[in-house]
Amino acid sequence: MISVEGLKVEFNATPLFEDVSYVINKKDRIALVGKNGAGKSTMLKILAGLQQPTAGVVAVPRDCTIGYLPQVMVLSDERTIWQEAELAFAHIQEMKDRLARLNQELADRTDYESEDYQKLIEQFTHESDRYNLMGGDNYQAEIERTLQGLGFERTDFDRPTSEFSGGWRMRVELAKLLLRRPDVLLLDEPTNHLDIESIQWLEQFLATRANAVVLVSHDRAFLNNVTTRTIEISCGRIYDYKVKYDDFVRLRQERREQQQRAYENQRKQIEDTEAFIERFRYKATKAVQVQSRIKQLEKLERVEVDEEDTSALRLKFTCSSRSGNYPVICEDVGKAYGEHVVFHDVNLTIRRGEKVAFVGRNGEGKSTLVKCILGEIADYTGRLTLGHNVQIGYFAQNQAQLLDESLTVFDTIDRVATGDIRTKIRDILGAFMFGGEASEKKVKVLSGGERTRLAMIKLLLQPVNFLILDEPTNHLDMRSKDVLKEAIASFEGTVIVVSHDRDFLDGLVTKVYEFGGGLVKEHIGGIYDFLRAKNQADAAGRLDSVFVPGQKKEAAPAPVAEKKGEQQWQAQKELNKKLKKLERAVADREQAIGETEAAIAILEQKMATPEGASDMALYGQHAKLKAQLDVLMEEWDAASTELEQVKGEAAH
Repeated sequence: MISVEGLKVEFNATPLFEDVSYVINKKDRIALVGKNGAGKSTMLKILAGLQQPTAGVVAVPRDCTIGYLPQVMVLSDERTIWQEAELAFAHIQEMKDRLARLNQELADRTDYESEDYQKLIEQFTHESDRYNLMGGDNYQAEIERTLQGLGFERTDFDRPTSEFSGGWRMRVELAKLLLRRPDVLLLDEPTNHLDIESIQWLEQFLATRANAVVLVSHDRAFLNNVTTRTIEISCGRIYDYKVKYDDFVRLRQERREQQQRAYENQRKQIEDTEAFIERFRYKATKAVQVQSRIKQLEKLERVEVDEEDTSALRLKFTCSSRSGNYPVICEDVGKAYGEHVVFHDVNLTIRRGEKVAFVGRNGEGKSTLVKCILGEIADYTGRLTLGHNVQIGYFAQNQAQLLDESLTVFDTIDRVATGDIRTKIRDILGAFMFGGEASEKKVKVLSGGERTRLAMIKLLLQPVNFLILDEPTNHLDMRSKDVLKEAIASFEGTVIVVSHDRDFLDGLVTKVYEFGGGLVKEHIGGIYDFLRAKNQADAAGRLDSVFVPGQKKEAAPAPVAEKKGEQQWQAQKELNKKLKKLERAVADREQAIGETEAAIAILEQKMATPEGASDMALYGQHAKLKAQLDVLMEEWDAASTELEQVKGEAAH
């Protein structure tokens, strides 16, 4: 649908990327990935028509509709949640008004036999059919499903948007985009303001009901569950893979290894050829052979190894001292604002060295309990006890926005550094990819990820033994998140992480506290242990309830519900077996494709040598491998298509 040809973008005469070409096809699910600052958001703006490239063309068909969700937008506060969502169907309201006018005109006129009256009837019939085909008055149900899927309650629908935080208002904008069903959906970090249940609902919507999707996200699990194609922007170029993110990471590494081997082989051949030329350059008896070798070198197509971004973030939290055995104990803790009870009867004990997660829908009290622990909220009920010698380091959800924008990166750290640390500020900044001129940048020009890293440096300089991190991964790229995860895992103190990022929490936390309905429930195990248990509990009444938060469960006689639950469980079990079989088939084909491509590359290197150029057997093997590769690609495509269909069945 959208064709990108020879795209180039420059900032201050420095290319961000150049000579970029690719096509977005109908039903594509594309992950746009790369480190912070690589140009992902810029690419989305260009596709949306909001920014012009330095060179190149983006061809969009005239009838193609595009929906774009930026990371930050200016939001209106003049309507209710429902009225804002209804704007997605403004075209239907216009059609309804037009039908009303036509109907009134038919009622007012009396020239029933005239040609104009017959044309008016035909126009009314045509418009009425179109109105019914587009859903007519049934769009209200679609609005309700979408708003509830994104976490809104029915009681929220008539509340003005001004009563909601920026994150919730971003959900309204996302709902409007989804309801419009554009041909191409461009999403820039759509999960930043969503909780886990809403992310899972969005995954199912995008995977099964959306048209073409191009999204930027640093949520690895979200990318793997939604996308089937990965475009990487790296070092000013793009690399297009027809696979999900995890497979892309593996194939990218394999590609570089193959290129490196081919490069080394070719370099040796070149050195041998140059040595032959140098040795026999002045021997008349070897003149013909020398000239032949010189021409071979001139014609040789040099193997290139993709440039790799080797900049790295090194991060280590140092535990300042040993705290008591139980840094936090809550006994019947409760907090209410007037008649609104945030949570009640909270009983939890966090032991020294534990790493726990606070999860749940936004507004259920995760940040409120954190503020109680920090002492920022004191008017709670019950008893909250901090252990002996507890020193807390806190990273707030909006920590990056609290930085002084008028300061430089260096000055920001210089103001909090003390003692010997002051002599090592530039070393510390270099470790966080703020080396050289980057340390003199003003905070106001930093990207979201850069601001988050800078805020992390400030936290590192505090002497702490208890870390509380509220959404620390927002705006961090994949590599920075992995480094942060490793740093938290190796931290010897106690950690509370408030996060919706399943991949980040996986393998990091050993206990999950679920916030919801005024309660805080303890779940022993990792994040996926918790999600599996939650899904199984919900499956008894409704398999897809985890993807439609807020929907009320209808009562049913216990025996019938149990029987239905057992049948659904068996059906889900069979579906899971089929999914695993297909996933294995796809993985096997992908491995075989990689091996075949590697074999072809080796053959082509041999064919490029003087000896290989005349070896007809090599050409026969090459043709055979090419045919084998075509078959494997067809089998992979068929298995992938069937896998997506089965995933769609599982979602319903």
